[in-house]
Amino acid sequence: MSTGYRPNLETDNVEWIDDAFCIYKTRFGLYASIRKDTQENFLTGGTYDAVLEMSRWHLKCEQEGTLHLYTRVINSGVVGGKL
Repeated sequence: MSTGYRPNLETDNVEWIDDAFCIYKTRFGLYASIRKDTQENFLTGGTYDAVLEMSRWHLKCEQEGTLHLYTRVINSGVVGGKL
């Protein structure tokens, strides 16, 4: 696991978890995962274990096609008035 920066997936020695994602510590002290298939940031969390567990769960739901069962829109995202 690298610390403080997003690892270079081609040159850094990255530990792939379940051959699907890796986790690194950000410069802000959080942990983030990167998907192997898209090489894009995936999830961010406060602890390594939380990011590990939720990354595995999220990928499992995607594979099973059940992610929509755990997803809902709470608000439209529109902010009224002037900012």
